[in-house]
Amino acid sequence: MSAKPGAKPGQEPTEGASGAAVAPDSVDRLLASWQETRPDLDLAPVAVFARVSRLNRTFDAELETTFGEYGLNAAEFYSLVTLRRLGEPDGVSQRRLMRALNLSSGTISTRVDRLVERGLVTRDVDPADRRNSRVALTPEGVALFERVTPAHIATENRLLAGLDPAQRDQLVDLLRTLLVSLEGTSPEPTFPRLGFTVAPAHVTMAIRRAAGLPETVGLIVRAVEPGSRVEQAGAMVGDVLTHADGRPVRAIASLYAAINNATGGGVLTLDVLRGEKTPVTLRLDVAPRPGDLPVPTSIAPPPLVREHQL
Repeated sequence: MSAKPGAKPGQEPTEGASGAAVAPDSVDRLLASWQETRPDLDLAPVAVFARVSRLNRTFDAELETTFGEYGLNAAEFYSLVTLRRLGEPDGVSQRRLMRALNLSSGTISTRVDRLVERGLVTRDVDPADRRNSRVALTPEGVALFERVTPAHIATENRLLAGLDPAQRDQLVDLLRTLLVSLEGTSPEPTFPRLGFTVAPAHVTMAIRRAAGLPETVGLIVRAVEPGSRVEQAGAMVGDVLTHADGRPVRAIASLYAAINNATGGGVLTLDVLRGEKTPVTLRLDVAPRPGDLPVPTSIAPPPLVREHQL
C-alpha cells in the first residue's frame, strides 16, 4: 500500500493479513523508526514480541484493577481459582498446588500463609504424609471466588471486545500452535506410540548452530526408543524432521496433524535432514496398535521449554 503524500513512516495506514487497511499501532511506529535507523535489520520477530509484551502489560494492569476491587492481587486470585478448580473435598496437597501454579516451595508457602491470615483458606497436616500439608478453601474463600470470577471473566471479555468471534478463534489457534510448540507435549490417547522424542523448531535451530551446522527449521530427534516404530523406519538421533507427507513441519501441531491424517492409510512419509545436508526419506508405520497409548500429560504449565514425546 502506498503512503499518503507527506505521511511519515509508521503514520500511514498499513495493510493487514486480510488485505484491509488498518491503522498503525505503536509497534508500527517503533519499527518504522528502526527502519530509518537500521534498515539492514530484519525486525519481523519484534513485530510479534513487542505487541505481545505491550498487550500483556495492558492486560495485567486491567486485571489487577479488577482483583483489587475485591481486595486481591493476581497471585492470590490464581491461588483461589486453582484450589476451586482442583476441588478436592479434604483440600489439596500443598505440593500439588505448588506444581499446578508452577511455583517454588518457598513461594507457595508464603502465598498460602497470606491466604490463611485472611481467612480464605485453611492449612492442615496431611494425614497421609505428615511432611506435607493440605490446603482448602474456607466458606469465605469460596464466596469470594464466586464474586470475583464473573468480574474477572467480564474484564477479559471487555479487553477482547475489539475482536469479533472469528478473529478470537483465529488468535486462539495461532497462540495454541506456538504454546504447544514451546511447552512440550505427549499426544492424545488417539495417537499411536511411535517411540521418539523431538524438540521444537527454535531448539532445533540452536542445536544445529551450536554444532556448526546450517540452521534448519524443523523438529530435531532427541531420542529414539530401541525397537520402536521410528527406529524400524530408520530415524536417528540428530535427524531434523522437515516435512510430513509433503507438508512443512515447523511446529509439533503440524506433525500431529500429519499423523492423524495418515492413520487411515497406516504409513506416514517423513522427509528428514541428516547431518549437514543429507536428505533422507522415512516411511513410518502409524497404524494404531493395542497397548501403545501414551500417558496423558498434566495441565500445569511447564517451568521450562519441553520436548515432545510421541
